[in-house]
Amino acid sequence: MLERDIESRSRKRAETKGRRMMKFTSPGHAFVPDDIVLAPIPLWLQPVIARYFRFIEFKRTGAKPTEPQRREHERLRAMGFTVEVIDSVEAADRVFAEMGDRL
Repeated sequence: MLERDIESRSRKRAETKGRRMMKFTSPGHAFVPDDIVLAPIPLWLQPVIARYFRFIEFKRTGAKPTEPQRREHERLRAMGFTVEVIDSVEAADRVFAEMGDRL
């Protein structure tokens, strides 16, 4: 079976289980995995996950996400993920401070 067929069928199966598969690209970093699979996060675990993982949307100062971006952010938030919209270095510093400096 071709890779694209395996991926397509897997994506459909993930969706039937309430998960999201998102294509993963990372320009400048070769050989990254193809996709990220996200499962809804239980309420009690959300603060722990947010300490180690967040989605970030960078915008120019004062700019807001587009309507399609807002919809996607809301889908991710509904699954329990934290999505940050950052439009300044100070906002990025705030997010990084919230995530802590521990390793």
